[in-house]
Amino acid sequence: MAHKKAGGTSKNGRDSVGQRLGIKAGDGQLVTAGTIIVRQRGMTFLAGNGTGLGGDYTVFATVPGHVKFDYATKTKKRVRVIEVAAAAPAEA
Repeated sequence: MAHKKAGGTSKNGRDSVGQRLGIKAGDGQLVTAGTIIVRQRGMTFLAGNGTGLGGDYTVFATVPGHVKFDYATKTKKRVRVIEVAAAAPAEA
């Protein structure tokens, strides 16, 4: 009688790629408007002042400035962007 080996992962040979989630900009880092700060599943990091929340819960900067992480609750953190001075003098 023919016997077929059980098709496990070694037989499969196909694996999904990682989703590249996580923190993309650290605390105190200078970011421009539109920069992704956190890629996440669910609302672990909450959007604060100077940030927006995407449809896939991505937190991004809406203004240029420095990233700041604060505790919102015991288990969640709030991400803010502290805006830099708009009129910085240019050196000649």
